[in-house]
Amino acid sequence: MDTTYLLDWANLLLRWVHVITAIAWVGSSFYFVFLDSSLTRPTDPDLLAKGVDGELWAVHGGGFYHPQKYLVAPPQLPERLHWFYWESYSTWLTGFGLFTVLYLFNAGTFLVDKSVHDWPPAAAVATALAFLGVFWLVYDALCRSFGQRRRGDLVVGVLVCAAVVLAAWLACRLFAGRAAFLLVGAMMATAMSANVFFWIIPGQRKVIAQMKAGQPVDPLHGKRGKQRSVHNTYFTLPVLFAMLSNHYGFTYGHPHNWLVLVLLMLAGALIRHAFVARHRAGVEGRRAPWEYAVAGVLLLAGVAAWIAPPASRQPVAADAPPVRFEQVRAVIEQRCLPCHNAQLQSKNIGLHTPELIGRHAPALYQQAVVARTMPLNNATGITEDERALLGRWFEAGAPLR
Repeated sequence: MDTTYLLDWANLLLRWVHVITAIAWVGSSFYFVFLDSSLTRPTDPDLLAKGVDGELWAVHGGGFYHPQKYLVAPPQLPERLHWFYWESYSTWLTGFGLFTVLYLFNAGTFLVDKSVHDWPPAAAVATALAFLGVFWLVYDALCRSFGQRRRGDLVVGVLVCAAVVLAAWLACRLFAGRAAFLLVGAMMATAMSANVFFWIIPGQRKVIAQMKAGQPVDPLHGKRGKQRSVHNTYFTLPVLFAMLSNHYGFTYGHPHNWLVLVLLMLAGALIRHAFVARHRAGVEGRRAPWEYAVAGVLLLAGVAAWIAPPASRQPVAADAPPVRFEQVRAVIEQRCLPCHNAQLQSKNIGLHTPELIGRHAPALYQQAVVARTMPLNNATGITEDERALLGRWFEAGAPLR
């Protein structure tokens, strides 16, 4: 069976499972952040006597729910205890598998853009993997060094933001824009899952071990776990944008793509903060700080206006000869057919007959002329004159004669 076909199936199945597990992880993460921020101190003396620090009444699915949170731990362990970690682990494992199948196995095509940085695919793969590990080490060191100090959350936040900006700038100077965006998202997602693996779950296991041994429960484990959980929720929207960005070449194809990435991730973090703060404001009877969400939306609008393509290009000279279809077909055969031929039809688009060229003319114009994202990483070396020729042909009605 053809290897490309098998890789396509692996891509499909991994992407499917990755989206499902990511929904589960993000959903549970958002819910528990909401829950923590919405708890109120109980007034029932029995609950206070049991050590309940916060409670919440909710209605959903035709019933009422009454979740309770203990300040450190309940007096005794319940018989059945549900753990939340496979949502995180499964999301990372399927995401890394998808990254491997799509990018690492095809590094020469998807990771390397010779117009950005001309280097061997093996070196690009090693550096991409280093991004994942080094960012986690830097992030974790910042949290351990400053996280427990006075105003430590603010210091850690500023330093982590600086690390993300540096990583985005460096990635966009080493890798193809599409890969760079995805890689920055992947390194942040790696840190999120590592938070669960190295801190949140081990801390919970230590609390349970102390309870079973009849020892006093150290509240530090819960504080550290909550700190990393809050970091994860702020990473979520930036990571989701990075994962979706490969569909939108106008973002990663911009000359200042690293700044586009940073600003859009910042917008996501601001919007997420508005919702996190809103939960607490509702409990405390304060006004919801929607100005953060407004700032995020305005930032999105500003980036959209900044990177918008020009309304019109230079006018074509009045005496310029009309573009002949033979000229267009010659460009397509040289620049597009390596990926869009009868045997290999990337994205289900074939350009090996005049009929197919006519059918896909709008997509050809959009991707090669307007968005300029095709050929991918300009692997076939299309020139500016050839792009202009395709544009004039399409604007003249895309004639096939």
